[in-house]
Amino acid sequence: MLKKLLSLLLFATSFMYAQHSVKGVMSPKLESDWLILYKLEGTKQVFVNNTKIKTDSTLIGGKQEAVGRFEFQLPATAKPGVYRANYKLEGAGFVDFYYNNEDVTFIFNPEYPQESIAFSISEENKLYRNYLGDISKAQQSLDSIQVAVLQDPSLNLADAYKSAYSNLNKVQVKYDKLAKNRYIAPVISASLRVNSPTIFNSVDAYLSSIKGTFFDRLDFSNKTLRNSPFLTNRTLDYIFYINYSDDLVEQQKLYKKSVNTVLSKISDKSYKRDIIAFLVDQFEASKNIEIIDFLFKEHYSKLPVALQDAKFKKEKEALFATEIGRIAPDFSWTENERTVKLSTLNDANHYVLVFWSTSCSHCLREIPQLHRYMKPKSNIKVVGFALEKDASIWQTFTKANLKGWHNVLGLNKWENKTARIYQINATPTYIILDKNKKIVAKPNDINDVKTFVEKL
Repeated sequence: MLKKLLSLLLFATSFMYAQHSVKGVMSPKLESDWLILYKLEGTKQVFVNNTKIKTDSTLIGGKQEAVGRFEFQLPATAKPGVYRANYKLEGAGFVDFYYNNEDVTFIFNPEYPQESIAFSISEENKLYRNYLGDISKAQQSLDSIQVAVLQDPSLNLADAYKSAYSNLNKVQVKYDKLAKNRYIAPVISASLRVNSPTIFNSVDAYLSSIKGTFFDRLDFSNKTLRNSPFLTNRTLDYIFYINYSDDLVEQQKLYKKSVNTVLSKISDKSYKRDIIAFLVDQFEASKNIEIIDFLFKEHYSKLPVALQDAKFKKEKEALFATEIGRIAPDFSWTENERTVKLSTLNDANHYVLVFWSTSCSHCLREIPQLHRYMKPKSNIKVVGFALEKDASIWQTFTKANLKGWHNVLGLNKWENKTARIYQINATPTYIILDKNKKIVAKPNDINDVKTFVEKL
């Protein structure tokens, strides 16, 4: 009897710590050799493993086609959660799946992975995919009735709406029961949109209801939801799609209001910090400096000091130091035996700040052109910042060719401190400032400078 108990114990132990595999097939094959596996934790990706994609062939639709195959052996200690298989080093090229101590096998089209993925092994993922298909169909049925009434309020579709509403909730209840005690359960529970039990006859009332109930089923304290793309995707939906305006000024107000709303739902300070950083990255893509400043000033800086990442904040501030809308970083130089600062110049309504070099052939061609063009423009002054290794050639060139400019010598060329602050990596680089030294334009070349100046 003791021997049998020991045998059962060993079997149970080996099952608890058994390794599981993740197998994927890409069809059609993509020109990619390596695939990297990450585990999603909050807004971060944690490296798990990498493998090589092997070329194979299989029968698809009656034809033999080339596919890409890959396989991972997850360690016995792998935790349940969302994992991301990334097959492109640049751009969007990944597929997400849930893992909960079971083998996972799937096939997908790498051109549209999330929409095409189909699981052959994995009860968690098959259940979730089935749920998404069924609930989406039921929601679309309800929405189509609602939209029809909004387009034509005279339609009497109250009974049809009531029936579709009932069916939608039945689908949700069915999958809530099927998902009970599964890892995916909180995601399925939170996925249902909060719908009105009665139909709306007003667009404003309908949209107000969507916005007002958006967070009713979202629990920002749930670790399963947090360690998946679910909450970050919902956050993006709310900020960028639910709160939308064609008016740019109004849109900025909506961004701020919606950000405040999202962050008010998060009590965990560490997670709130991660979401703020995530949103900074989102607004970085559109170079929305106003909202990035708002995120840092109104939210990031108000976090406990121990949670703030000074390096992250400094890097972001430096990244946008010379974007349009910013006050140009200040610097000083010697002119006529006196110290002059960019910030205190007051001899024009606009300034053209140009970084150039006597060792740059384009500069030697364009800078004299710019000098001739700007000479009659009395309300615009040029600040020529020369990036040089030594002063001799610059002194000769400026005295002969650039009279009337504010001429600045920047030694150490690319390593010059001001050049680094302005992130100069090519010459000539043009930046146009207003009288308050706010950056108002960053022309690509001298023709763009002329186009902008002619509009002043």
